[in-house]
Amino acid sequence: MRPVSVIQLRLQACRSFATESNSGSKDHNPNSPTSPPRRRILFSRLLTLSKYTLYLSLTSVVGLIVLTTFLFIHDLFTYTSRHVDRVPINPLALHLERGGPKNLPIARVLVDDDEDEDMHRIARDKPRLVVVGGGWGAMGVLQTLHLGDYHVTVVSNETFTTFTPLLPSAAVGTVQVRSLIEPIRKIVARLRGHFLNGKAVDVDFNQRLLEVECIGNGERVYIPYDKLVIAVGSTSSTHGVPGLDHCFQLKTIADAQAIRRRIMDNFEAASLPTTSPSERRRLLSFVVCGGGPTGVETAAEIYDFCQEDIMNYFPKICREEVSIHVIQSREHILNTYSEAISRYAEDKFGRDGVHLITSARVAAVTPEHVIYTAKGEDGKMAQHTIPTNFTLWSTGIAMNPFAKRVTDLLPNQVHKKAIEVDAHLRVKGTPQGTVYAVGDAATIETSLVSHFLEFVEEADKNKDGKIDFEEWEVMVDRIKKKIPMAEDHVLKAREIFTMYDKNGDNTLELNELVKLLEDLGSKITSLPATAQVASQQGKYIGRKFNKLARTREREEQKLGRVQADTASTPSAITVKDPQESMIDISDESICAPFRYLHLGSLAYIGNAAVFDLGKYSFMGGLAAMYAWRSVYWNEQVSMRTRALLMIDWIVRGVWGRDLSRL
Repeated sequence: MRPVSVIQLRLQACRSFATESNSGSKDHNPNSPTSPPRRRILFSRLLTLSKYTLYLSLTSVVGLIVLTTFLFIHDLFTYTSRHVDRVPINPLALHLERGGPKNLPIARVLVDDDEDEDMHRIARDKPRLVVVGGGWGAMGVLQTLHLGDYHVTVVSNETFTTFTPLLPSAAVGTVQVRSLIEPIRKIVARLRGHFLNGKAVDVDFNQRLLEVECIGNGERVYIPYDKLVIAVGSTSSTHGVPGLDHCFQLKTIADAQAIRRRIMDNFEAASLPTTSPSERRRLLSFVVCGGGPTGVETAAEIYDFCQEDIMNYFPKICREEVSIHVIQSREHILNTYSEAISRYAEDKFGRDGVHLITSARVAAVTPEHVIYTAKGEDGKMAQHTIPTNFTLWSTGIAMNPFAKRVTDLLPNQVHKKAIEVDAHLRVKGTPQGTVYAVGDAATIETSLVSHFLEFVEEADKNKDGKIDFEEWEVMVDRIKKKIPMAEDHVLKAREIFTMYDKNGDNTLELNELVKLLEDLGSKITSLPATAQVASQQGKYIGRKFNKLARTREREEQKLGRVQADTASTPSAITVKDPQESMIDISDESICAPFRYLHLGSLAYIGNAAVFDLGKYSFMGGLAAMYAWRSVYWNEQVSMRTRALLMIDWIVRGVWGRDLSRL
């Protein structure tokens, strides 16, 4: 036998190893589509992720560059010279005639009525619509009206409209006050309307003259109107409690700014080394009188401010000494919401250390104390005192001074808190179709007895002085049309009829009918004084006025009273009776009565929110809070305020609230 060399042995070993490797790798072929290696799959996925990340980054960079370029170009074109030469002004606008009950100047022609052809045409041909106020109701009217249908004038003592639901956030710097306001002039400009910075003080319904006290010079002037919308809101009710001049309210931007200054002053004073422990506790005691949405949200915002900002930048003893008290006259806070929401809010405040004092009445407020009465453990009423340097009063509403003046002028106005209007929002006691009231300034009538004779005359067909069931059904239909809020209370017409038919003769005597209508009227509840109600009423008025304008144009065409536009230079506006060209069109003929659609109530309770949607309730933490923000962001009056509000929320999340005292 030939001897085997070492080289041959090594070659045989290599061949056998290669053969085994080939045979064993059939199930692990890297090119096999069924079982690719994990490393290759991972590498492929990472490559794909990197590719799309690069695409997204490049797209974002390009988008940012394009947006920045666009903003710079837009900004460049804002620096243009615009010259105004020889603006046409009617001589009557510069030399107002005098008249009316008080012989005041009457502004039948305004200085900007002749600025262009469209404004001249509107001032010459269109009815005069005057809106008093700049709140939710007024904005609802202005945002719904069509351009060119009315000569619009807005009278307000503020030059801007305010998004009031976020005032508690502005009071602690969560959002800036500039993010909650929109100039009224910008809103009115869409309608080619006019704005007058003044305060309505009186009105003459016979001559249709609104008396306005101008802000600044204090002079008074009459503004003539064909249609008047009163949307002046309300004031806070005092309930006869002494010392409310030591309290803050939260209804305006000025209120929010004053509250913010007081809060910052209290914390700065509490941080001084010369402040005694008892004085520090008084300075850091915050008392909120009222457990409604405004009071609850303000308490929640103060708590958030302490947790998220005071803790980081002030001595920690300040946070330790902070106490927040909510005094509520009812058994629960947020008592107009569902019971589940009230319990959730109370539990949340309990965990946060916010002291809830329910079933209590504020007796007096002093510069250094809040005195209230509540039942003690023995069941007897006892008086308690809370040392404080901050008291917020947010309980109940009272009538605005101008609304009070209107009710004093009309003898059939008996409501103590608002102007009473009918189902079409017309002020009772004024000429039909001329004066309307919306929002907190108004309340829809709920009395059925006041229409007793009208109901009987319409339903009693045989004039026997009795109402049988068929006639009662006719009366029910009339009640639904006259007062839509009574609809839910007359659904069971047969049961109601049988209940009040005491003698069982299948008819209702007049005295039985009076008792029935009294009981039904007592069950009807007035609409709440909320922004949602005011906004819906304002939009209803705007839509109605649009329909009135269309109907008026059709009637004028039938009568051949439409004046064709000419290409010549517009002549000066001539003063004429504003009622001369008005065609009498009833609201009932073109529009159904106002019906309120409740879209739900919501409230912020400190990094959490609650939603009351009628039959359903939604409450929770951060998810609910972002839903709450989304609703309020969507309800802003302009894209400008939406952008500012979004920026404020981002700034608060990244850098915290502003701690400077302005």
